[in-house]
Amino acid sequence: SFVSGMAHPYIVGITGGSASGKTFFLESLLGRFSEGEICLIPQDNYYYPLHQQTRDENGVVNFDLPESIDFRLYAQHIVDLRSSRTVTMREYTFNNPHAFSRTLVFQPSPIVVVEGIFVFHFPEIANLLDLKVFIDAKEHIKLRRRIVRDQSERNLTLEEVLYQYERHVMPTYEKYISPHKADADIIIANNRHFEKGLDVLTAFLKTKVPMTEKEPEEKTETGERKIGD
Repeated sequence: SFVSGMAHPYIVGITGGSASGKTFFLESLLGRFSEGEICLIPQDNYYYPLHQQTRDENGVVNFDLPESIDFRLYAQHIVDLRSSRTVTMREYTFNNPHAFSRTLVFQPSPIVVVEGIFVFHFPEIANLLDLKVFIDAKEHIKLRRRIVRDQSERNLTLEEVLYQYERHVMPTYEKYISPHKADADIIIANNRHFEKGLDVLTAFLKTKVPMTEKEPEEKTETGERKIGD
């Protein structure tokens, strides 16, 4: 685990448009590190309660707005992790009455990944990031992914998916996400695959993980190095 008193954790911000493939990319990235080396603290747990969310002119809740996020609490928790303090909070379930809200515990680690569509937008969060990564994908590919995901995971009709995409997702991307592509240190294209970008990012982040001390090599009586049995 991350030892208190060591150098600050390295804070990586990862953003991109809806359905750009951030979730799968993150799962792949986390899978390349051992437990205790990396911590993911996603924006999804910082939405305000449903009754505080903005509704559009047709009464549909718009979660794709910066004001839907408690960014001050999010920034504070990033500061806490950076200061080697453990963060505990309740999982956000979007007021789903059938979902069980778990207690989430985020442990300080050498690498802390901050992920969400607005993490470059809020200066209070963006200024805490040591590295900014933008996951990019063509618009028609993102729309296709969004249709598949929302129909299967959220039981939305095609009409509902297209309504949200046209009225909420696209305007937000153009106003609050796309302009920050220029702020990114690394842009990873994810139209079909992202393996090369993942390889590059992984290799760099491995340099931010403290090396563990190796066991001294055992030598034979003749002084030669002994190779494992």
